[in-house]
Amino acid sequence: MPIKILMPALSPTMEEGNLARWLVKEGDTVSSGDVIAEIETDKATMEVEAVDEGTVGKILVAEGSEGVKVNEVIALLLEEGEDASSLDGAAKADAAPAKAEAPAKSEAPAKSESAAKSEPSAPAADQQAAPAKAPPAPASDKGERIFASPLARRLAAQDGLDLAAISGSGPHGRIVKRDVDEALKSGTGRKGAEAPKAAAADKPAAAAQAPKAAAPSGMADSQVLKLFEEGSYEVVPHDNMRKTIAKRLTESKQTVPHFYLTVDCELDALLALRAQLNDAAPKDKDGKPAYKLSVNDMVIKAHALALKAVPAANASWTDGGMLVHKHADVGVAVAIDGGLITPIIRRADEKTLSAISNEMKDLAGRARSRKLQPQEYQGGTTSVSNLGMFGIKDFAAVINPPHATILAVGAGEQRAVVKNGALAIATVMSVTLSTDHRAVDGALGAELMSAFRQFIENPMSMLV
Repeated sequence: MPIKILMPALSPTMEEGNLARWLVKEGDTVSSGDVIAEIETDKATMEVEAVDEGTVGKILVAEGSEGVKVNEVIALLLEEGEDASSLDGAAKADAAPAKAEAPAKSEAPAKSESAAKSEPSAPAADQQAAPAKAPPAPASDKGERIFASPLARRLAAQDGLDLAAISGSGPHGRIVKRDVDEALKSGTGRKGAEAPKAAAADKPAAAAQAPKAAAPSGMADSQVLKLFEEGSYEVVPHDNMRKTIAKRLTESKQTVPHFYLTVDCELDALLALRAQLNDAAPKDKDGKPAYKLSVNDMVIKAHALALKAVPAANASWTDGGMLVHKHADVGVAVAIDGGLITPIIRRADEKTLSAISNEMKDLAGRARSRKLQPQEYQGGTTSVSNLGMFGIKDFAAVINPPHATILAVGAGEQRAVVKNGALAIATVMSVTLSTDHRAVDGALGAELMSAFRQFIENPMSMLV
C-alpha cells in the first residue's frame, strides 16, 4: 500500500499553508530526512523533510497551490517492491470508504453541488478522511493531534500500540518507524494497559464540558459591500498571515481582560551612554563596528531586567495554574510585507546589549525574508512593540497570548519638565504596558513599570 505524504503542521496554530515548491519529482527516490518540498505558513517559508523512504509515485497537489489544509494528502510514496499499479489500487481503496464517511465528517451544512465542483482539493481531503489501516490524524486522550508517519501509524495499529504513549524522534517530534520498534521492545504504549485509565479520564473530562456561547461576529461581507458603490474598491484576498493576525488578535481582545499603565521615561542619560558605547565599539579591517546599539535594544534589555526584578509579572495565565517563567524571553514586533511577526530574544535578561543588538538585526532580517524557524518566533514570555521611529507619541498594544504583558514604546521627544522646582528641557519617551488582568494586577504592573523606568533612566545599571 503506498504511503501517503500529508500536508504537515509546521506550528501548533497552523491550519493550512501554501505548497510553494516541490524539490522532488515523480520517480525520485527519497530517504527519511530528505528535503522534499517548501511550505509557506502564515509566518515563514519552511522546508519539509521526508519521514519515510521510498519512490515518489504521484504528486497530488501541484506546487504553487494555496490554502492546502493540514493533513491533506499531497503525494503518494511507493515502498520497496511496489510499482505504479499500486497507485490505482490505493485510489480505489480510498474512494468507497470516503463516500461512506462523508455525511459523518461534515460539521456544517453541506455545500452546494456547484461549490463542491469548484474545489479541486476536495477529493484529496475525502481520501484522507477515509478509514484505512493507518488513520491519518490520530489524537491523544486530551484531544491533541499526534504527529506520526503513515508507516508508524500502520505498524502501531497492527501491534495494538497507543501512539499517545510513544515519544517521537523524527522531524518536529513526529513518530516514525524506529519509535514504534522501540516501543515494541520496551513494551510501552500497549492499548490494553492504558484503556482503564483512558476511560476513567474521559468521564470527568466529558462532565466538565459545557456548551460555549457563540462568539460575537461582525458584519457579513455582503453587508459591508452594500455600503460602497460597485467599482469604487478592489477586493484583495487575505493571505494566511493576515488571517492568522485577525484571528489571534480578535481572540485576544475577546478573551483577555486588558488594562493599561503608562509612564514617561527621561532618555538623556540613556542616549549619552548609547553614543559612548557605540563610539567604543571595536571595528574590523573594513571599519565596520562589531555592534551598533539602538534605543530599542536598550528597551529590550531594560524590560527583561525589570521582569527579573519583578518575577511575579513574568507570567502566563492558564486555567490550571499560573505559569511563572524563570527567564525573560522578549518577543519584538517586526513589520514585514502583509503583517508583522515577533521574533524572540531568548533569555534577554542574561545577554549583553551588544549580543541583543546583533541577534535582533539577524532575526529582523530573516523575518522580513520569511526565513525564521518556528522556534524563533513561537513562545516567549512578553513582547515589545516600538512605533517611536514613526513619530508616534504613545499607543496601547494588543497582548499576544499566552503572554501577560506587552510594552508599547513611543517616540523620544524634547518636552518641558519640572526639575527642582524649575522648568527644564528633557528627552522624554512615553511607554504603555498592556497587561492581562488575570495574571498581573494593577499594583504588580505598576511595580514592573517602575523597575523599567529605573533601568531606562539609570542605564549604567544595565551593564553591571
